[in-house]
Amino acid sequence: MEHEVKEALSDGEIEATFPVMKQLRPHLDERDYLETIRRMQGTGYRIAAAFEDGQVVCVAGFRVQENLYGGRHLYVDDLITDDSARSRGNGQRMLGWLTDQARRDGCGQLHLDSGVQRSDAHRFYLREGLTISSYHFRKEI
Repeated sequence: MEHEVKEALSDGEIEATFPVMKQLRPHLDERDYLETIRRMQGTGYRIAAAFEDGQVVCVAGFRVQENLYGGRHLYVDDLITDDSARSRGNGQRMLGWLTDQARRDGCGQLHLDSGVQRSDAHRFYLREGLTISSYHFRKEI
């Protein structure tokens, strides 16, 4: 089986990530997806895909940020492995690629938030060496 992780840059590469991203973000509409990604790219958003034999099996949306509490770091907005491709090392490959990308971008840390309902993802993150370092709060307005 051939494995590859790379940044999705072309319209076709970005559009190919939609079916997997929709598993994490079910509210997304395929008609607006590319336009939304392109708009977000204007604020630093990037998207990477892991492939198995040419098929997208894992997707990560990320950006490089800098703030007082974390310095320069790579923040993962979205990370999802296709339901049919779990437990085959795809998430681990993606996290490794993101870590390497963080180093290439001059970052000292990798950050991500994960919904409280995603207990399987939390076990994976802890197993991969991430730690729970804070609570994330929000308020609907």
